[in-house]
Amino acid sequence: MKSSPDKNNETIDSGQYPEEVITTHINADFDALASMIAAKKLYPQAVMVFPGAQEKNLRNFFLHSASYLFNFAKLKQIKLEKIKRLILVDTRQRSRIGKFADLLDRPNVEIHVYDHHPGSEEDIHGNMEIIRQYGANTTILTQIIREKGIPVSPDEATLMCLGIHEDTGSFTFSSTTPEDYEAAAWLTKQGANHNIIADMLTRELTAEQIWLLNDLTKAASKKVVNGVEIVTTKVVRDEYVGDFAVLVHKLMEMENLNVVFALAQMEDRIYLVARSRIPEVNVGEIAAALGGGGHPQAASATIKNKTLAQVERSLNALLRNRIQPTKKARDMMSSPVIFVPPEATVKRAANLMTRYNINVLLVIEDHTLKGYITRQVVEKAVFFGLEDIRVSDYMNIEFSSVPPEAPLKEVQDLIIKNKLRVLPVVDHGEVVGVITRTDLLNILVGEPLVPDLLIEEKGSGRLSRKKSVAGLLKERLPRKIIERLKNFGQVADMLGYNAYLVGGLVRDVLLHRENFDVDIVIEGDGIVFAHEFAKHFEARVRSHKKFGTAVLIFPDGFKVDVATARMEYYESPGSPPIVQTSSLRMDLYRRDFTINTLAIKLNKRDYGTLIDYFGGQRDIKEKVIRVLHNLSFVEDPTRVFRAIRFEQRFGFKIGKLTLALIKNAVKINALKEISGHRLFMELKLILGESDPIKAIERMNEFDLLQFISPEITFTAKLKKLLEDIKSVISWYRLLYLEEHFEAWKVYWYGLTSSLDPKGFSRLMEGMGMADTESKAMVSQRERLMDLINALHAFSGDNYTLYTLLSPYDTEILLFLMAKSSCEKAKRLISTYFTKLKGTHVELSGKELIQLGMRPGPIFKKVFEQILERRLNQQIQSKEDEITFVKERYKSYLLDKQNEYRHNQ
Repeated sequence: MKSSPDKNNETIDSGQYPEEVITTHINADFDALASMIAAKKLYPQAVMVFPGAQEKNLRNFFLHSASYLFNFAKLKQIKLEKIKRLILVDTRQRSRIGKFADLLDRPNVEIHVYDHHPGSEEDIHGNMEIIRQYGANTTILTQIIREKGIPVSPDEATLMCLGIHEDTGSFTFSSTTPEDYEAAAWLTKQGANHNIIADMLTRELTAEQIWLLNDLTKAASKKVVNGVEIVTTKVVRDEYVGDFAVLVHKLMEMENLNVVFALAQMEDRIYLVARSRIPEVNVGEIAAALGGGGHPQAASATIKNKTLAQVERSLNALLRNRIQPTKKARDMMSSPVIFVPPEATVKRAANLMTRYNINVLLVIEDHTLKGYITRQVVEKAVFFGLEDIRVSDYMNIEFSSVPPEAPLKEVQDLIIKNKLRVLPVVDHGEVVGVITRTDLLNILVGEPLVPDLLIEEKGSGRLSRKKSVAGLLKERLPRKIIERLKNFGQVADMLGYNAYLVGGLVRDVLLHRENFDVDIVIEGDGIVFAHEFAKHFEARVRSHKKFGTAVLIFPDGFKVDVATARMEYYESPGSPPIVQTSSLRMDLYRRDFTINTLAIKLNKRDYGTLIDYFGGQRDIKEKVIRVLHNLSFVEDPTRVFRAIRFEQRFGFKIGKLTLALIKNAVKINALKEISGHRLFMELKLILGESDPIKAIERMNEFDLLQFISPEITFTAKLKKLLEDIKSVISWYRLLYLEEHFEAWKVYWYGLTSSLDPKGFSRLMEGMGMADTESKAMVSQRERLMDLINALHAFSGDNYTLYTLLSPYDTEILLFLMAKSSCEKAKRLISTYFTKLKGTHVELSGKELIQLGMRPGPIFKKVFEQILERRLNQQIQSKEDEITFVKERYKSYLLDKQNEYRHNQ
């Protein structure tokens, strides 16, 4: 590795203490070092500082290479009181960052966390947290660097790749993920030197290390704890011997062990290194209980002020309490399985659920699992009078299953992480049993649930997924909006309410898309909240008691929608919802798709906490549009159009089940129940997207165009017209004219171009479009053929062209440009937009009076003639206009002057 002293070998000016610091855990390894160097790429102003000792191997490397390459500071060069931002990498445990732990409780210090370890009760909660359980922490930062397009030097790439290799065991550890491979591959392309990596990872053992490995092997003993075989070993040395973790790993490989716990008393400390290849033993959890940390597969701890015997006793007690029995799916499942065939009616499913008091019913055909249907879906279907519909139309076809030999951990992960109601046990394609949530909870009584996944929301009795996104809010939203969000939390605290930011803004913050539409949900009385807020902060309130909603209007015109947490139900398919007061969870459950169910708490104590009841984060990550329940499109068929709009806007895919439910909604004519006006509003939103053509194609795939008009068919000709419209709109926008236009109208003219004027008029009327703007659209559409004919025959001057086109709106003219096959017509409309449309008379009526002209109908004639001469390039300036008036209307001016003298 070559040094670059001009760039990297800088020293810290003792007179200027850093305000941003990057640090990691005590006893830092290569992954920690690599993560610090990677973080420096994201925070170039920050200074890298180790919080304490490093692993011996790392110390040797650091002394010989890294100190010459990178700008590391010593702890004594840092003044804690000067630090304003602390960036933690490869750890989030207070006990593992040394003196920097003193900064965690200071409100003026921003905490940014990048970690790949599982969560624990001791976790630090930062203003920004990026937690991804990859094999190496460096992988997380490499992903971000790659996404941001930040260049990486070969030396940096080598160190970062070394960190990934070390923490994944060169991709042999079971904790290795596809992302680790991808990161290492990218770093290799950036010039990572694998000769150096191999040299660092395969150093020959010293004679002292060989003796220590020999003693570890001799002292190893096997024991069975809760049915799991583990190996423990211990050694004592007066002097410290480096690379203890490497020796334990070699022991594991040589003896082909599944689980090993190794203790070493060296100098005045006890060192624990633990490795596990099986899910029943989470060594990270056990090491954390001893003051250390790590992953389920690899962990360590350094213990002070205890004897080896004391640590052994503590370890043995932890093993008994923390190692899970090796239960299999066959030990937990219920059988025989109660099921229905796909052709069974919803009514029959309801009867079976009542008879056997079950909430989920599997759907099986010829011994093959096809899906399942829940009591909630069955009851809603019966409520809507759909009891004779086949179960297969509303069953959930996205499901997980396990074989009979699946271990408890796999079952627990599937049911808890995916919030499954039921998990089928399948043996060679045949369902042999089911495991319900109740079955799992009965097994886990007294056992701790995974703390980073399940957090009980106070007072709700429900489980939700949470994390802090306060830092992300600060990064993505303007300062004024952040201030207002905090003010909302303050007022909610005063009233004893809970306030939440909800809706598209939360989704778009996670997607890094601009959106400043603020929607607030209040667990309490939303109208009372809005009026109380207006008392303390400058804002007006407009409330709607029927719906429990209000709008806060700020002096700068900014508006915030406030709603009481509510639930909705529908008396019939497609009808408007009936609204009732409810909780946040039920309020979110009434929404259209999982990606729109995220909420952020605004109360001071929990400010920035992201709440995810329905897997919205997962679906955003997987780029999937999913409904919340199987009757969603029956309740509100307009969601079909929204699904398509969001799919195309975000580049997502509609989920397999949601896709099937859309097709079923079309099949049963659910969309016929939508009022014309509601349908048009959804279409308007689709056509208002930046590129609505793919959405229109998608509507055609689902046979949705029939619900707009049976006369609309998606042909190659229509697609070509829509693409031409897109090109024309792009051309018009590049003119940078100040005049506003609405692109959706142009696409609407295109989509309905197959309708004759009367058909277009009937369509607009059927969609409830009777306002002045809509009537103007109908009128201009009726006169379109006359305009086309006039353009074909046109031979006049600029003023004549202006007179012909100025009565028409921009949108209909852009449509005509796209639709017309006549180059002459296109050229004339282009001339109108680029040269004529913005032309205006500079003289005003007041100035004509000052020139001596009496107000009256003559003014209109004067202005028309001036405009005509301006358009035909006969008048170029305001002075020319004045000269023209004085010459052409001299008699009018003289009469006025004579009248003025007579009055005097």
